[in-house]
Formats: sequence, structure tokens, C-alpha cells
Amino acid sequence: MTDTLLVAMGAALGAPARFLTDRWVQGRHDTVFPWGTFTVNVVGSFILGAVYGGVSAGAFSHAVNLAVGLGFCGALTTYSTFSFETVRLIEDGAGRYATLNALGSLAVGMAAAWAGAAVVRAVLG
Repeated sequence: MTDTLLVAMGAALGAPARFLTDRWVQGRHDTVFPWGTFTVNVVGSFILGAVYGGVSAGAFSHAVNLAVGLGFCGALTTYSTFSFETVRLIEDGAGRYATLNALGSLAVGMAAAWAGAAVVRAVLG
């Protein structure tokens, strides 16, 4: 299977997962804070960290890295929507939410990526 096809297959699953997760999570919160985007970005960071942990430990193949890491996580996570929603919060006068979104997404996303790698490495021994 070609590298491009592996990425496309992962993305074909990641994009609808992003849309459905975002709508489901956001529909359960009565706030202007973009919980749906925050959730997909944190979950995607954890998964990508886990893939990295598995690849660096030699347990996951290059194909898994392409399909799951690049394709699925690339389509699941969204920097552009995160940026747009942060700007929208600022323009709507919700500067505290914008700051929380920007700083929280960065901090929690990085922690999730680290945790994903650490969990996989611990499981693999």
C-alpha cells in the first residue's frame, strides 16, 4: 500500500470523527468556550503521542505512523479552527475564554502528547 493511500485512509476516518466529536461535545455545553475543538485537539495529541511512543520503541510500523499519526490525527485535530475560534472569542469580547483556549490548548495538548508516549512506552516495557 502506498504512503499516500495510508494517509488518505487515516484521514478519511479522522475527518468525520472530528466533526462528530466536535458536535457531540459542543452540544453538551452551554458556553461560548469551544469545548468540541479543545477535545479533538487534546485527544488527537494523546493519540499522536502514543503513535510516536510506539514508533520510537520499534513496536509500531511506518504504516501505522502514516495512517494513524499523520492521516487520522492530522484530520482529527485542527489548528485552523482553534485559531479561528480564539479570534472569534476575542472579537466577541470573551478575552478570558480566548486566553484560556489558547494557553489551555497548548498546555493540555502538550501534556496529552507526552502522556500518550509515556503510556505506550510503559505498556511496551
